[in-house]
Amino acid sequence: MGPDGLLIELASLATVHAAYEELREARLPGVADLVPAATTLLVRAVPGMPLPRARISALLDGLSPAASGPRETTTITITVRYDGPDLPDVAQHTGLDRDEIIAAHTGQPWLVAFGGFAPGFAYLTHEDNTLTVPRRASPRTRVPAGSVGLAGQFSGIYPRSSPGGWHLIGTTDAVLWDADRDPPALLRPGMRVRFEEAAP
Repeated sequence: MGPDGLLIELASLATVHAAYEELREARLPGVADLVPAATTLLVRAVPGMPLPRARISALLDGLSPAASGPRETTTITITVRYDGPDLPDVAQHTGLDRDEIIAAHTGQPWLVAFGGFAPGFAYLTHEDNTLTVPRRASPRTRVPAGSVGLAGQFSGIYPRSSPGGWHLIGTTDAVLWDADRDPPALLRPGMRVRFEEAAP
């Protein structure tokens, strides 16, 4: 990634989490930001400072996802109205009825794996693959802000209106991105998200 960045390719999402936590806790001089993705970790340099490549390599040498994982302890609860138009499609893909879909989505916390797509959008992973569904065959040209969706092994919340191809299962009033908030993103890698069904 040139003199100001280093893109590290890793074997799995679990290893990305381990590498992210290892480097985040090390607080190496010269490292401005860490940007995790599904199988990569981008290390961005402080402008004008060299990246400590040898120290980064030493910290990650032999890193095992079993030995290190997400250490963030924050859990955020997000209330969802399970009123999404794609609940019938999700039911068809998973063999679950509406109540079972809600139970699977709310049954255990989701891990914020990484961000992307739009400011504030977080890819959430789940230990149970019950809700794994393909992306929609035909993406929508407009998905409303606050829409809660499923695609592949991930769940996510659209922080603003945008095109999208995820199956929509609900809506929330949670504000995912606020430029006046510190930090602006509500959900950050390593955090946990617990969904709860809105009261009728």
